[in-house]
Amino acid sequence: MNHATCAQALLAAKTLGLDRLDAQLLLLHALGKPSDARAWLLAHDTDLLSDEVAQRYLALTVRRAGGEPLAYIVGYKEFFGLTLQVDARVLVPRPDTETLVQWSLDLLQAPGMPPVTQVLDLGTGSGAVALAIAHSMRATGRQGKVVAVDASTGALSVARGNAQQLELDLTFIQSSWLQEVSGYFHLIASNPPYIASVDPHLAALAHEPLEALTAGMDGLDDLRQITRQAPGHLHPGGWLLLEHGYDQADAVRQLLAEQGFIQVQSRRDLAGIERCSGGQWPA
Repeated sequence: MNHATCAQALLAAKTLGLDRLDAQLLLLHALGKPSDARAWLLAHDTDLLSDEVAQRYLALTVRRAGGEPLAYIVGYKEFFGLTLQVDARVLVPRPDTETLVQWSLDLLQAPGMPPVTQVLDLGTGSGAVALAIAHSMRATGRQGKVVAVDASTGALSVARGNAQQLELDLTFIQSSWLQEVSGYFHLIASNPPYIASVDPHLAALAHEPLEALTAGMDGLDDLRQITRQAPGHLHPGGWLLLEHGYDQADAVRQLLAEQGFIQVQSRRDLAGIERCSGGQWPA
């Protein structure tokens, strides 16, 4: 790839199996340019790459061709309008999870919610959900406290770094779900592991932390724990919102109903899939 032009480098990446967008974003990264500079590539498609950039780009494309997520390679992921630093210690935030954030914000702005609210994000990972909620609360002037929980020290380190970068004041707790958590909350949101341990799709996620993906034979083990533990940490009238798999809505609604939650319902993502389910703890 030495002395290749931008266009030739992108063509070489295509032969490795990369789609055009990934190839462009990686080339911009190798050039030290922002991800929104794709128009620059079109205007400079005949520019020659230096040996250093060409070799750097080749290494990046080989990693991507091997299945490593683009976010790990470039070191960040956009989520709910925020740029989050990510690495192999955390899952890459998915657009589907923005459904969980939006539902949380809708509830926090509902008439029955007190003016000062306590919010808990269980299994925070990169901090995506907690940070998106805290950022939106700050932007709208809502008062409250956001607590982010994870069992992984590595994940908490990533989340703390993102909070510092975004200048958001969160409380972080290392805990297996609610085991080390005290107090009561008006909203508990969680995107826990929900993939069955025998799911064949796991092979495509080999670069991401397995413990953040799988939850027993049916994928519901962690969802069961959370629905059992949450009532002891919710204010009367508080809500529990859970992200889950594309085919788990019925099962999660049943778990919530069995624990005594009311107004049990699900919310669909942009693809029309029931992506989150939740319920209110009786007042």
